[in-house]
Amino acid sequence: MSRYSFSGHESFHCKSLWLKKGYDYLLGGNSFTDVDAVAKLGVGKNMVASIRFWLRAFSISKMDEITDIATYLFDAENGRDPFAEDLNTLWILHILLVTTRVASIYDLTFVEYQREKKEFSRDELRNFIKRKCSVPEQKNVYNENTIKKDIGVLLKNYVAPKDLKNIEDFSALLIALELIVNKDTDTYSYRVTEPNEIAPEVVMFALLLMSNCDKTLSFDSLQQLSLTLCMPIVSLIEVIRLLEKQYPETIVFSDNSGIKNVQFIGSLNKFEVLDRYYNSL
Repeated sequence: MSRYSFSGHESFHCKSLWLKKGYDYLLGGNSFTDVDAVAKLGVGKNMVASIRFWLRAFSISKMDEITDIATYLFDAENGRDPFAEDLNTLWILHILLVTTRVASIYDLTFVEYQREKKEFSRDELRNFIKRKCSVPEQKNVYNENTIKKDIGVLLKNYVAPKDLKNIEDFSALLIALELIVNKDTDTYSYRVTEPNEIAPEVVMFALLLMSNCDKTLSFDSLQQLSLTLCMPIVSLIEVIRLLEKQYPETIVFSDNSGIKNVQFIGSLNKFEVLDRYYNSL
């Protein structure tokens, strides 16, 4: 079990153009520790640190080096969606945020907590995280103020603002997915995602990403993906059955004696899969 991490965003949610801004900044040979980083990025010192954090959290950078998925999406000349305008690009980024686990609260909220409850308050989510941190491997990780701030940022990333006057809150990158809904003052719920909301190629990308080159993806991994997407497992399996027909030489859904899994019987590049989607636009 890796240690959880609940800080780094400087209490700023990820704004819609920050990933592109940070990508271009690193591509230009700059460092977030440069003395002129504030001037070049055009934001405050704390926002510089926040942009750096979100690049890592979304797997756009690793050790301040640009990743393949970052180039694929954000390159000015060949990037498939440099300004993240397409909804399926947001799904890709959401999947990366949850599965990368640099910001632990996203996996904990969408996967671990959603296994138990479909509705929550801020305090209920905080108490769940406190419980998850009460094991020896997570000693001294839990800090109540830090967790409260982390929950607040998570909700700003996903929950559409009700107050139209707070224009800044509408800048959050992922609110268009509407994955978390504010039902009343402090009650939140996960919205159930329909299969037709996500391109099958994005689901295939997620399966390949989670397999990490293994030939078999367990049913537990499929459940994790269904929770990440807020999609019932039966609906996810429907999509996988569709992918079987589209990629008959690559993927097979197996259900033998109640043991369900996905088997990769051929190799497939996850970026070539995404090309199929973006080329169809």
